[in-house]
Amino acid sequence: MIRFGSYLQTNWDWRAAGNFMFGGTGSALMLMTALASWPAVPPVPLGLAALAFVGLGLFLVWLEIGRPWRFLHVFFHPQASWMTREGAVASLLFAVALAGVAMQSAVAIACAGALGLVFLYCQGRILRASKGIPAWREPAVLPLIVTTGLTEGTAILIMFAVWLEALRDWHIIALAGLLLLRGIFWTRYRAALECSQAPAGAQQQFRAIHALFLWGGNALPLVLVLVPFAAKLDWLVPLAAALALVAGWHMKFVLVAKAAFVQGYGVGALQRGRPTPRKPVRREGDPWQA
Repeated sequence: MIRFGSYLQTNWDWRAAGNFMFGGTGSALMLMTALASWPAVPPVPLGLAALAFVGLGLFLVWLEIGRPWRFLHVFFHPQASWMTREGAVASLLFAVALAGVAMQSAVAIACAGALGLVFLYCQGRILRASKGIPAWREPAVLPLIVTTGLTEGTAILIMFAVWLEALRDWHIIALAGLLLLRGIFWTRYRAALECSQAPAGAQQQFRAIHALFLWGGNALPLVLVLVPFAAKLDWLVPLAAALALVAGWHMKFVLVAKAAFVQGYGVGALQRGRPTPRKPVRREGDPWQA
């Protein structure tokens, strides 16, 4: 297969990438906060931090709109647009989370956590629905986006837990498991792109960050987060969380802003020699047949 005419799209830039980076982190943090605090109410700063991340991501998308004051149009097509569904879920997320904080309701916070997971899923489906971008439409991008967001949310939860001296063993186990899954899904995603012959520009961008993301952003934090169990080096845990967080943001920035090459055109493998002539197909009733 020979491909040509592929180029980097310019409609979505660093601001769109910021929505996937910070919005995914905040929605996952809301979920992990609800899980970590149940059946009690989580610390207010932690819930507000989750909403702040989501709000920052949506604000960056708002800046990217050519006519920012027409942002309400995004809510007009929920039956066909995952971006519309993301906006609707975000509105519910803010309303339910703020109500839960105001009323100190663990049930409302739990509902907000579930909405955070739905928001994260919508982000993966937004990329999946972009059929003209091979790096986004690949089915393997959905579990990669979801696990990356969950890893980032768990990393920030751990940083808060260390600061509040409330770190639990299951926090570390959750981060370790998510890092392992993220590494697996990243490897599968790259293999799927190569199998589908994605544009060379996209594969080049991923090839450039592969070692840094897989080993520096997943394997190294996995080792650092498990060492304290044996060596009692608790200061390694927030370091591992910070590495996991930054690596996830970097990968999503490259995915959205640098590896988004359009499909282009493809020509199949050419065969040598002259084409074999075939007899014309004669159908009953053709005028020339008589």
